[in-house]
Parts: sequence; C-alpha cells; structure tokens
Amino acid sequence: MWQMNRIKRATQSRRRRAGTRGFTLVELLLVLAILGTLAAIVVPKFAGRSQQAKVTAARSQLANFDIALDSFEVDNGYYPQGAEGLQLLLTAPSDAKDWRGPYLKKTTIPLDPWQNPYVYTYPGQYNQSGFDLMSMGPDGSQGGGDDITNWDDNVQ
Repeated sequence: MWQMNRIKRATQSRRRRAGTRGFTLVELLLVLAILGTLAAIVVPKFAGRSQQAKVTAARSQLANFDIALDSFEVDNGYYPQGAEGLQLLLTAPSDAKDWRGPYLKKTTIPLDPWQNPYVYTYPGQYNQSGFDLMSMGPDGSQGGGDDITNWDDNVQ
C-alpha cells in the first residue's frame, strides 16, 4: 500500500509539472523565424510611406501658395516680387491699394516638409506668364530629380 501511494503521488506530481511546462527552444526559434519573416515583408511596405506623405504635403502646400498668390494678383494686379516674395501674402506691401490679406491662414510662411524654405520666383523662368514655386525636396538642393515644382504637372 505504501508503494501504491508513492506511485500515485509521483504520477500526480508529473501531471502537475506537465501542465506548467514552458516552451522548448525549437518552438521559440520557430516563432522568432515567423515573426522575422513577417517583419521582412511588412516593414518595407510602410517604410516609404513617410517620404510619400512628405511629398504629398509639399504638393498640397504648393497648391495653397498657388491659390493665395492668384488671390493676391487678382486684388493687386501683380504677383509679389523681389526678396519679400511669399511674405507679401501675410503683410501688405506699401504700394498695395486693394490688399485683402492675409492670404494664408498661418502667421508665418511655412517651411517645406524637409524644413527648407520654398523657392518663389517672379517672373517665372518656367511659367513665363506667372511665377515659379518649388520645394527642393528631400535632398534640400535644386535639381536631382526630387524637386517638387509648380511647372511640372505634379501640383494638382
């Protein structure tokens, strides 16, 4: 009988241990491999979204400037010129008769999404009957194929 109780207790002890058993190393490595594979597939798809969002934001801001500059021109008969350029959308020029600004909601001229100033030129080299407006894009320098401009059909 004493032997029988001892066997019974040993069996119960094994059952308790089996219920609290952890994962094996192989199981953990398999889960890590699956997670790594998923990350390798998913992360690249979302990595380019940040840059794409910045390009879209720059195009949107160029469109806002375009509307504000056209409003300025309708009210005053000319586009802003010289070093003040876009600043005249916020502060009235001394020679303006019908300035109805500010033409932008912000109190300062915003920088592009890469924290560089927008480049405004009037009269335009590319838009000869109007103005040229551009963001120099991610590289922060003119040229290189990443510029966002109002003369390439990308501001619509």
